[in-house]
Amino acid sequence: MRKVILVFASLMFFSCIEKSVAQCSDLKHIKNLCDESYSVMSPNSEHSIPLIALSSSQYGDRGSSVSGTYVNAILKAGGLPVIIPLMTDAKTVRILLENVDGLIMTGGEDIRPHLYNEYPIEQIGAVDSIRDVYDLMLIQLASNRNMPILGICRGEQLMNVAFGGSLYQDIPTQHPSSVKHLQSAPKSSGTHSIDVLSSSLLSNIIGRDSQIVVNSFHHQSVKGLASGFKVGAYASDGIVESIETTDGRPMLAVQWHPEAMVDGGDTIMGKIFQYLITQAGYYRKARSIHQRILSVDTHCDTPLWFRRSNFNMGKRDTNQINIPKMKEGYLDAIFFAAFISQGNRDVESSEKAVSAVTNLINGIYKQVNMNTEVCGISRTAKEAQLLKEDGKKAIFIGIENGYGIGKDLKNLSLFKSMGVTYMTLCHTKNNDICDTSNRKIEKEWGGLSSFGSQVVKEMNRLGILIDISHASDSTFWDVIHTSKQPVVATHSATRTLCNHDRNLSDLQLKALADKGGVIQVCPFASYINVSKDKATFNQYIDHIEHAIKIAGIDHVGIGSDFDGGAGIARINGANDMINITIALLQRGYNEDDIEKIWGKNFFRVLDQVQAAYDSQRSNRIKSSKIQKAHHLSY
Repeated sequence: MRKVILVFASLMFFSCIEKSVAQCSDLKHIKNLCDESYSVMSPNSEHSIPLIALSSSQYGDRGSSVSGTYVNAILKAGGLPVIIPLMTDAKTVRILLENVDGLIMTGGEDIRPHLYNEYPIEQIGAVDSIRDVYDLMLIQLASNRNMPILGICRGEQLMNVAFGGSLYQDIPTQHPSSVKHLQSAPKSSGTHSIDVLSSSLLSNIIGRDSQIVVNSFHHQSVKGLASGFKVGAYASDGIVESIETTDGRPMLAVQWHPEAMVDGGDTIMGKIFQYLITQAGYYRKARSIHQRILSVDTHCDTPLWFRRSNFNMGKRDTNQINIPKMKEGYLDAIFFAAFISQGNRDVESSEKAVSAVTNLINGIYKQVNMNTEVCGISRTAKEAQLLKEDGKKAIFIGIENGYGIGKDLKNLSLFKSMGVTYMTLCHTKNNDICDTSNRKIEKEWGGLSSFGSQVVKEMNRLGILIDISHASDSTFWDVIHTSKQPVVATHSATRTLCNHDRNLSDLQLKALADKGGVIQVCPFASYINVSKDKATFNQYIDHIEHAIKIAGIDHVGIGSDFDGGAGIARINGANDMINITIALLQRGYNEDDIEKIWGKNFFRVLDQVQAAYDSQRSNRIKSSKIQKAHHLSY
């Protein structure tokens, strides 16, 4: 895979810069400083240091500038600062951000009121339209990638505006108070106190929930809070001094200038930058792991979107799975499900179901053919790996609901020839193959039907994976006993943590593992928490951990069911997949574990099932040749 390596021009201020410059009296001293830089760090340690991007302001003729206090604060916290030059070329900004691990939105000019649907008042200060565009692009592109972000002063205000909030254009005019928000004292000095809320991220970071003293260099501030954010601290006059996300994403913003206080020796303010560097470190490590492993999401219903006019999966859209979002989330491969809901089971309806699935699969090929420069059809793990090495995303094809094969086993061979690698036996109603898991539906077969047993055996013969998600408990056990190959649950969760009929019990998890199969844990809110409105990202990770505890690390993976109703905060699209890896790192899982969860386990099963078919086919060909030779000898 071709890799683009970008070199950033970074402005770095060391604490002893005056002394260092004084020592550089000739070229020899400069050479010595360069040579000594290689002995400062242990081998490979440079690779683990997070790169923190800094937004910049205009300086002179199309130049960019950043105060050295920001740079010093990053260095003291253990990060490496880089400047993103001020520009309005979104593609270049995106490419630059793809190579850093965290972002600081710096202070500066006022923000144009029309961005939050207001007209400017007389007291508004200097604005920079170009910087507004540039900064909002930075925030949007970084948040799309789930990158840790710290907003400072103007940065806090912009983060609030970027997500739909509003501002006071001038505090003295619109929110008069005795607090002086534009101090005359040096920036390193605090001049007024703020109340840090006990339930806030800020409280956890600084280790206290009482009052702290901060500096103040602003006359604009948050007025209407953006959706998805909450307040972390207030000034005594009610002005918002800190905001953070409600879902736990590492996005924090403060109204004051902690970098200036760090420069003055304030250790409490240094914790804010240490937090950012820590989060950026996890993000960097997760990115690094995903560059080495092959990751796959084993179930999504995105083909339903292909029916929409002008839809193109190569463009970023509002749906949960598309190529740009896969790139943002470092997801290498996806299984598109040719899904068909259960209909009538007469011959005519069954034939229409076969036709509908065929059309869906053709739609997948059409989308891939529209985007051959960024993706390709894959049938095997090896093909997926080759696509990754070529810088492309791998598109696998599955069928959701065996109703789609009609009443003829020969359709399994047809669909295999079209690239289908697995089939989910049923959906939310019984079909000719088996009973559904849906507790509201009266069971018809007590598990697999006679035809269903034939389907399982034929899938084994053809090397098509059997998916038992949506199957009833009786169907599950019939499949376990009938199949000669491992089976999978491409999008389910654990019943012990959430008693839903779509989830697997501990006994089933053990049986699935004993069979050599895998469960691909799904972030569907109602599968994660019986009160789906209370489902959280951490609870989703709990399901992954429980599956690992019961089935073992070799039998668990990820299957999202995106574009089919799944999704909770922090895991609501392909771009959020990196959050799973970060959470697993934070819970102590190593790269080998993460590689297994993200695809190695599933591809092991796929390889095994496909190898059995290849072996049978090879034996049949060999036997045919022997028989032919024997016949000719007579």
